[in-house]
Amino acid sequence: MDTHKQAPTILGPQDGPTLAVMGSNYRILAAGKDTAGAYATIDMLVPPGGGPGPHAHADIEETFFVVEGEVEVKSEFGTYVATAGAFIRIPKGGVVHGFKNKSQRPARLLCTVVPAGLEEFFQHIGQPVAVGQFLPPPVLDPEAIKRIQALAQEYGQQVFPPNYLG
Repeated sequence: MDTHKQAPTILGPQDGPTLAVMGSNYRILAAGKDTAGAYATIDMLVPPGGGPGPHAHADIEETFFVVEGEVEVKSEFGTYVATAGAFIRIPKGGVVHGFKNKSQRPARLLCTVVPAGLEEFFQHIGQPVAVGQFLPPPVLDPEAIKRIQALAQEYGQQVFPPNYLG
Protein backbone atom coordinates (compact mmCIF):
# COMPACT_ATOMS: atom_id res chain seq x y z
CA MET A 1 0.00 0.00 0.00
CA ASP A 2 1.31 3.45 -0.93
CA THR A 3 2.02 5.36 2.28
CA HIS A 4 1.86 8.73 0.46
CA LYS A 5 -1.86 8.48 -0.19
CA GLN A 6 -4.29 10.26 2.08
CA ALA A 7 -7.66 8.83 2.99
CA PRO A 8 -10.71 10.72 1.71
CA THR A 9 -12.22 13.20 4.15
CA ILE A 10 -15.93 12.82 4.74
CA LEU A 11 -17.86 15.25 6.91
CA GLY A 12 -21.43 14.69 7.98
CA PRO A 13 -23.99 17.50 7.66
CA GLN A 14 -23.21 18.77 11.17
CA ASP A 15 -19.44 18.09 11.19
CA GLY A 16 -16.62 20.60 10.93
CA PRO A 17 -16.03 23.75 12.95
CA THR A 18 -18.80 26.35 12.68
CA LEU A 19 -17.94 29.99 13.30
CA ALA A 20 -20.13 33.04 13.81
CA VAL A 21 -18.60 35.60 11.44
CA MET A 22 -20.22 39.05 11.33
CA GLY A 23 -23.70 37.58 11.93
CA SER A 24 -23.43 34.64 9.52
CA ASN A 25 -22.35 31.07 10.23
CA TYR A 26 -19.35 29.70 8.33
CA ARG A 27 -18.63 25.97 8.57
CA ILE A 28 -15.07 25.17 7.48
CA LEU A 29 -15.28 22.05 5.32
CA ALA A 30 -11.65 22.03 4.12
CA ALA A 31 -8.98 24.34 5.48
CA GLY A 32 -5.54 25.11 4.11
CA LYS A 33 -4.02 22.76 6.69
CA ASP A 34 -6.05 19.96 5.05
CA THR A 35 -5.11 20.85 1.44
CA ALA A 36 -1.46 21.90 1.78
CA GLY A 37 -2.66 25.48 1.27
CA ALA A 38 -4.16 24.78 -2.16
CA TYR A 39 -7.74 25.80 -1.32
CA ALA A 40 -10.33 26.11 1.42
CA THR A 41 -14.05 25.34 1.20
CA ILE A 42 -16.60 27.01 3.47
CA ASP A 43 -20.33 26.33 3.89
CA MET A 44 -21.87 29.76 4.52
CA LEU A 45 -25.29 30.15 6.15
CA VAL A 46 -26.30 33.77 5.78
CA PRO A 47 -29.37 35.04 7.65
CA PRO A 48 -31.70 37.71 6.23
CA GLY A 49 -29.79 41.00 6.13
CA GLY A 50 -26.44 39.23 6.48
CA GLY A 51 -23.41 39.02 4.24
CA PRO A 52 -19.98 40.61 3.91
CA GLY A 53 -19.61 44.25 2.98
CA PRO A 54 -17.36 45.52 0.21
CA HIS A 55 -13.92 43.92 0.24
CA ALA A 56 -11.18 42.83 -2.16
CA HIS A 57 -8.40 40.26 -2.21
CA ALA A 58 -5.96 40.59 -5.09
CA ASP A 59 -4.23 37.23 -4.71
CA ILE A 60 -7.26 35.03 -3.94
CA GLU A 61 -9.78 33.59 -6.38
CA GLU A 62 -13.16 33.04 -4.75
CA THR A 63 -16.19 31.13 -5.96
CA PHE A 64 -19.69 30.81 -4.57
CA PHE A 65 -22.40 28.33 -5.43
CA VAL A 66 -25.84 29.32 -4.11
CA VAL A 67 -27.29 26.14 -2.63
CA GLU A 68 -30.42 27.70 -1.09
CA GLY A 69 -32.01 31.15 -1.02
CA GLU A 70 -30.73 34.22 -2.79
CA VAL A 71 -28.18 36.96 -2.32
CA GLU A 72 -27.59 40.30 -3.98
CA VAL A 73 -24.00 40.34 -5.24
CA LYS A 74 -22.43 43.76 -5.79
CA SER A 75 -19.09 44.51 -7.42
CA GLU A 76 -17.41 47.31 -9.28
CA PHE A 77 -19.04 45.81 -12.38
CA GLY A 78 -22.65 45.95 -11.21
CA THR A 79 -25.28 44.17 -9.17
CA TYR A 80 -26.74 40.70 -9.66
CA VAL A 81 -29.33 38.72 -7.69
CA ALA A 82 -28.00 35.18 -7.39
CA THR A 83 -30.64 32.53 -6.64
CA ALA A 84 -30.35 28.81 -5.86
CA GLY A 85 -28.20 27.14 -8.52
CA ALA A 86 -26.26 30.31 -9.41
CA PHE A 87 -22.45 30.31 -9.51
CA ILE A 88 -20.34 33.39 -8.84
CA ARG A 89 -16.59 33.62 -9.55
CA ILE A 90 -14.50 36.48 -8.20
CA PRO A 91 -11.19 36.25 -10.11
CA LYS A 92 -7.82 37.22 -8.71
CA GLY A 93 -6.96 40.86 -9.24
CA GLY A 94 -8.68 42.72 -6.43
CA VAL A 95 -12.23 43.36 -7.69
CA VAL A 96 -14.18 45.04 -4.89
CA HIS A 97 -17.23 42.89 -4.12
CA GLY A 98 -19.67 41.88 -1.42
CA PHE A 99 -23.07 40.30 -1.03
CA LYS A 100 -26.18 40.63 1.12
CA ASN A 101 -29.12 38.36 1.76
CA LYS A 102 -32.00 40.73 1.04
CA SER A 103 -34.63 37.99 1.31
CA GLN A 104 -36.63 36.89 4.34
CA ARG A 105 -35.06 33.41 4.43
CA PRO A 106 -31.53 32.22 5.17
CA ALA A 107 -29.26 31.69 2.18
CA ARG A 108 -26.68 28.92 1.96
CA LEU A 109 -23.58 29.32 -0.19
CA LEU A 110 -20.70 26.98 -0.84
CA CYS A 111 -17.53 29.10 -1.05
CA THR A 112 -14.11 27.98 -2.27
CA VAL A 113 -11.01 30.14 -2.06
CA VAL A 114 -7.79 29.48 -3.98
CA PRO A 115 -5.26 29.49 -2.44
CA ALA A 116 -6.36 28.83 1.13
CA GLY A 117 -5.89 31.42 3.84
CA LEU A 118 -9.13 33.37 3.94
CA GLU A 119 -10.58 30.74 6.29
CA GLU A 120 -7.82 31.66 8.75
CA PHE A 121 -9.11 35.24 8.75
CA PHE A 122 -12.60 33.90 9.51
CA GLN A 123 -11.18 31.75 12.30
CA HIS A 124 -9.44 34.80 13.72
CA ILE A 125 -12.47 37.12 13.73
CA GLY A 126 -15.15 34.44 14.22
CA GLN A 127 -16.43 32.78 17.33
CA PRO A 128 -17.17 29.04 17.55
CA VAL A 129 -20.91 28.29 17.71
CA ALA A 130 -23.10 25.22 17.69
CA VAL A 131 -24.83 24.29 14.44
CA GLY A 132 -28.00 26.39 14.17
CA GLN A 133 -26.86 28.95 16.75
CA PHE A 134 -26.60 32.48 15.40
CA LEU A 135 -24.90 35.34 17.17
CA PRO A 136 -25.84 38.93 16.39
CA PRO A 137 -23.40 40.82 14.19
CA PRO A 138 -20.86 42.80 16.20
CA VAL A 139 -21.23 46.53 16.61
CA LEU A 140 -18.99 48.17 14.02
CA ASP A 141 -17.90 51.39 15.65
CA PRO A 142 -14.92 53.22 14.11
CA GLU A 143 -12.46 51.42 16.41
CA ALA A 144 -13.86 47.98 15.50
CA ILE A 145 -13.71 48.83 11.79
CA LYS A 146 -10.04 49.85 12.12
CA ARG A 147 -9.22 46.56 13.89
CA ILE A 148 -10.99 44.49 11.21
CA GLN A 149 -9.31 46.45 8.40
CA ALA A 150 -5.87 45.92 9.94
CA LEU A 151 -6.50 42.22 10.51
CA ALA A 152 -7.94 41.77 7.01
CA GLN A 153 -4.79 43.30 5.56
CA GLU A 154 -2.71 40.64 7.33
CA TYR A 155 -4.70 38.04 5.37
CA GLY A 156 -4.39 39.76 1.98
CA GLN A 157 -7.72 41.58 2.05
CA GLN A 158 -8.90 45.15 1.88
CA VAL A 159 -12.14 46.11 3.62
CA PHE A 160 -14.09 49.13 2.39
CA PRO A 161 -16.87 51.23 3.99
CA PRO A 162 -20.37 49.69 3.73
CA ASN A 163 -21.54 52.27 1.15
CA TYR A 164 -18.43 51.92 -1.08
CA LEU A 165 -20.33 50.18 -3.90
CA GLY A 166 -23.39 52.41 -3.58
